[in-house]
Amino acid sequence: MALSRSICLPALAGLLLLLTTFPAASAEGKPIKRERWLSGVLLTEYFPAPESWFVGKRVQAFGLAGRHRVDWLYSGTGMSMEGDGVGLDGGRFHIDGLGSQGWVNADGKRTRPSGGAWSAGSPYWRAVGWRNRNGRVTYPLEQGGWSRGRGVRYIRPRGITFASGPSRPLHYYRSIAVDPSLIPLGSRVYIPAYRKTDDRGWFEAADVGGAIAGHHVDVYRPPPPQPGGGNSTPNQRIYVVPPKR
Repeated sequence: MALSRSICLPALAGLLLLLTTFPAASAEGKPIKRERWLSGVLLTEYFPAPESWFVGKRVQAFGLAGRHRVDWLYSGTGMSMEGDGVGLDGGRFHIDGLGSQGWVNADGKRTRPSGGAWSAGSPYWRAVGWRNRNGRVTYPLEQGGWSRGRGVRYIRPRGITFASGPSRPLHYYRSIAVDPSLIPLGSRVYIPAYRKTDDRGWFEAADVGGAIAGHHVDVYRPPPPQPGGGNSTPNQRIYVVPPKR
């Protein structure tokens, strides 16, 4: 039985109770081919990163005019991770080329997404930029000085490029990022936790991300008022309607 966007909320609530008895998707690493529930999903949120939240020195970046705050460009909470950003002038920008240097944690150690987690802890910075005398990530601040001690070694970015405009035609609370090896792009996805949104919890799988793997869905939303916003909700159920072939 398929869920429909035209179902009223009371009827939908009853239908959800019925559908929770259906088996969840069990094909790991295989795209979902028929509409079904998927269990054990981690829900996170992402948004274009505002440059105004960041404090690093302004530097040049390949593909962008002028100078921009270095932590906005390369940190694990900036445009390199979120994919898109809002500049100090209100313009939209995005990362255009990821390069091959990957990510490091705050100690400067390589870390990679693995099974819904990271191999050596949370990504702090692209594997570029400055390292202090202890090998930890540091960067120059716009107001002078350094974030974590003076940098004594610099790793030049290779293949990381940026461009003007948004990366994709995404819509707040209507678009999600998925692992396309499990949830095909173009799928319609019902997320009960977001049933109070304008589209009553329905989203389009319209984006991907290097940290989005397996049972992990990232909801595109407006930037929160303060840094550090965005919800993370584990162990959720979602309903996936793959595109018709």
